[in-house]
Amino acid sequence: MALKSIEREVIGCRACPRLVEWRERVARDKIARFADQNYWGRPVPGFGDAEAGMLVLGLAPAAHGGNRTGRIFTGDRSGDFLYASMHRVGIANQPTSEARGDGLALRGAYVTAVNRCAPPANKPTPEERDRCLPFLVREIEALERLRVIVALGAFAWDGALRALTSLGHVVRPKPRFGHAAEAEIGPYVLVGCFHPSQQNTFTGTLTMPMIDAVMTRAASLARE
Repeated sequence: MALKSIEREVIGCRACPRLVEWRERVARDKIARFADQNYWGRPVPGFGDAEAGMLVLGLAPAAHGGNRTGRIFTGDRSGDFLYASMHRVGIANQPTSEARGDGLALRGAYVTAVNRCAPPANKPTPEERDRCLPFLVREIEALERLRVIVALGAFAWDGALRALTSLGHVVRPKPRFGHAAEAEIGPYVLVGCFHPSQQNTFTGTLTMPMIDAVMTRAASLARE
């Protein structure tokens, strides 16, 4: 019930004027290949198993991915790479995530983002990050079996640390982001993973074996 309440509040949020204007303009103007589709055009809530021991954290919805489909990491290349890995590891029932209602279900995992609105150039401002961060804090609290947070990229790593600090879990010195880096923070383990953006996957910065190894490790930690 707590996650459902957070979801409703996320969807209705209009706290950041710049992001509201951008997400709605993208949804209205569209791009040619999606011209026949109705865009979501609102903040995108988290998605997954309410009994999750593992949380996968991204930066924000993509303008023509989550902002179009209404589900995080859905309808874009980053999501294709991520959910295919989660399927190979056994925490997603299918390897693709194309639209809300496509049958995708997660087992033991929950996927969300630091910011819930698609930002211009994929760059929320610090103020926009901080306005959105309480949603993540509340999700962490609501996931009572949560043990592991996988941060996809440095922005998500920093957002996770800020959220955990808000919950009273502080580590000094501040753990540094890196692929496969791990940090114990209170009752949680924070695990780093390069973001599955095309910039990383097309250049080989992040390969399928690399993300599978992180997902396998995180799933194992979540079961401990």
